[in-house]
Amino acid sequence: MTTHKTLKAPGEAKKELKSSVFIGHAYPVKNEDEAKDLIRQVKEQHSDANHNVSAYLIKSSNDLAMRYDDDGEPAGSSGKPIFKVLELKDIHNAVVVVSRYFGGTKLGFGGLARAYRETAAAAIEDAGILEVHETVSITVRFEYPQTQNIKNLIQDYGNIISEGYSDEVKFTIEINKEKENEFIEKLDDLTKNNAKIEYQS
Repeated sequence: MTTHKTLKAPGEAKKELKSSVFIGHAYPVKNEDEAKDLIRQVKEQHSDANHNVSAYLIKSSNDLAMRYDDDGEPAGSSGKPIFKVLELKDIHNAVVVVSRYFGGTKLGFGGLARAYRETAAAAIEDAGILEVHETVSITVRFEYPQTQNIKNLIQDYGNIISEGYSDEVKFTIEINKEKENEFIEKLDDLTKNNAKIEYQS
């Protein structure tokens, strides 16, 4: 997995359906502990709500966690629709909590599912979606006359993390992993195979 989507920032949304009020919160998270902590915080913030339904999807190199909780709503009517929004939009490392204040009119299974799904989607939209590319760090060593040309090439593929100048130039760079081979080919062409490449651990 070299590319995934996550949330840019926390998002919030509010919807009303047959006098029931749904308040959605969406957050970007790094791990499952952070997701659980945010669910707890929202439950405290909306402790007077009838239900605080949640779902999260965490995917990273060393962590995979997927969970949803109906929090007393009919099984499958609320947590799963929220989770499906994350799954269908391919959003990782995010948690969504929707708090429901019951308005006195039952919505039925379909009505509940739609209300939770739409509130979650609106909170995610408010948060904004960010595309994340997996990167690789490389150190490149080369002769001084090639400095500007190599800087220009790097700008097309990533960015320079550090620069060192001694008897040769040394750039530590970060580039999009999907374009790594293409970058190295262009670097070899540009320097006639004279650049030295080292990978950072």
